[in-house]
Amino acid sequence: MDFERKPLIGMVHLKPLPGSYRYEGDLDDVIESALRDAKTIEKAGFDAIMIENFGDVPFPKYVDKTTVASFTAVAKEIRNEVSIPVGINVLRNDGIAAYSIAYAIKADFIRVNVLSGVVYTDQGVIEGIAYELARLKKLLPSRIEIFADVHVKHAVHFFDFEDAIRDTVERGLADAVVVSGKATGKPVDLERLSLAKRISSVPVLVGSGTTYDNLPELWKYADGFIIGTWIKRDGKVENEVSLERARKLVELAKNLRF
Repeated sequence: MDFERKPLIGMVHLKPLPGSYRYEGDLDDVIESALRDAKTIEKAGFDAIMIENFGDVPFPKYVDKTTVASFTAVAKEIRNEVSIPVGINVLRNDGIAAYSIAYAIKADFIRVNVLSGVVYTDQGVIEGIAYELARLKKLLPSRIEIFADVHVKHAVHFFDFEDAIRDTVERGLADAVVVSGKATGKPVDLERLSLAKRISSVPVLVGSGTTYDNLPELWKYADGFIIGTWIKRDGKVENEVSLERARKLVELAKNLRF
């Protein structure tokens, strides 16, 4: 990922996949919806796409084989249709599945919500998977980058934020760290973002809450932006991606770059 240009990464939130509680029985519909959003994000001028099984609530800690298979099928269709980098995030914390899918479809990066440490979440206690992921990368070498959350959203944390950043980078071997607000669409704390930028030796991305109004301020501290909610129609996460809103954000980013 070219962090020199502070990339905008647009989210493709998948509809419920086969095997999930809310799956409606039509995988083709899931694929078509995902392709529309992916193509809209690319058309708007975003720098990359990240695909996530957002519709699979309630989330397991680690997904089953049905999810991996269907996620791969959807992601492969997207990979074949877009020319910008593609990333994978498998909720709630299945970095092994994410890397496996990314390797199979030749994606460029993955997001891991808990790479290091322990957090308390609505799925229960989730432990870091840095060791297991490193072993898989050794078995299946690639250029796939690991973007790892520090104090991930929708969770309670007991490790100091500074220590968590250092552990994620130095002991978890993350290629970039992600700093988010407390929940999906919620703004990041600027003091934390600034602190992360000061002490992290790898790029720092904003993982939630980026909007047209706050992008200029966030631009001062972050190396990239993962954006989902604001680029949806009416700014509602459950809607499709809006070409008008996505383009508006891209035009603002162009002005900030120059």
